[in-house]
Amino acid sequence: MPAYLDNAATTKPCEEAVKACLAAMTENYGNPSSLHKMGINAEIAVTEARKAIAAALVCQPECITFTSGATEANNTLILGAAENYGRRKKKAVISAVEHPSVEETAKLLEKNGFTVVRIAPMKNGEIDADEFAAAVDNDTFLVSCMMVNNETGAVMPIKRIFNTVKKLYPDCITHCDAVQGFMKLPIKAADLSADLITVSGHKVHAPKGVGAMYIKKGIRIAPRMIGGGQEKALRSGTEAVPLISAFGAAVRTQLPTIPTAYSNAEELNGRLRKKLAALDYITINSNADNQCPYILNFSVSGIRSEIMLHFLESKGIYVSSGSACSKGAHSGVLKAMGIPDKTADSAIRVSFSRMSSCGEIEALVTAVQEGYLSLAKSK
Repeated sequence: MPAYLDNAATTKPCEEAVKACLAAMTENYGNPSSLHKMGINAEIAVTEARKAIAAALVCQPECITFTSGATEANNTLILGAAENYGRRKKKAVISAVEHPSVEETAKLLEKNGFTVVRIAPMKNGEIDADEFAAAVDNDTFLVSCMMVNNETGAVMPIKRIFNTVKKLYPDCITHCDAVQGFMKLPIKAADLSADLITVSGHKVHAPKGVGAMYIKKGIRIAPRMIGGGQEKALRSGTEAVPLISAFGAAVRTQLPTIPTAYSNAEELNGRLRKKLAALDYITINSNADNQCPYILNFSVSGIRSEIMLHFLESKGIYVSSGSACSKGAHSGVLKAMGIPDKTADSAIRVSFSRMSSCGEIEALVTAVQEGYLSLAKSK
């Protein structure tokens, strides 16, 4: 059996999601905009999924809009907020370790005349809440900070940042990419003081191609996709009922067991950390005081990420490279943390899901040891 430990990239769809998706393709295949019974039944399925996502974020269902994924959601929320709130205020503050769907959108803002301030993480990977809030001023229309870093698992102090910003600048829009925290950490939109939140389906055992955005009541986001006016005219286009149904089913099934799954991830993370710490050629890069146990980043001394990754693959173990080395570039996240290039160039990201097991950890550690002995000799 393969050891799949790349769940921060994507997860295996759960049985409930697959069944819901199949049913929407073979039985409940009407267009939600149609006025006949088949259309109404499809609309009901979308509504039930919307309720499930809202329950997970502890918000009203009308605050949830479905998208094709987190990239579309992040683009829509940031650019849509800029269009409505960035006419007079021309500044945004984000973390320096955001997902490309946020970072590249921020670069587009800069091309359009906005100033973007990026707050670098501390050495442990966390963002300093005070430093972040201090960068916000009266000219800031938006702040954006991810909940959990996708490379290191560092949990960012979102609640503290957003609460401080809202007290000082109530009109500033707060956006959180919660993709790696959704269904892993408890999230209450109101408690976070978040105006906008992004989540994704395929990170939580639903299929690829579906995500959702939370938009607080009263916040105006200019649509990026226009047409038939679906999703309250925020995201026109016929809803992907099979994917949306699957997303709702996955969330509905897992919501009651978030604490149990978290405890399992903690156990797996702790076991892996302990075994890796015993190897003198391993450096653990995930060292935040507040760490999400679903992600662990480490480096194997002297062995480039891709080389170790493919050795592990040959053993049936699937992980990710912790650095974007396909074109010789180092991880922006690890670089921002001050991690040396050689260490970053050897980074491996392991990411767990509720389906992960202790046996996979044992197989990974054994393979890392074999890989180091084999690859170090061949250099």
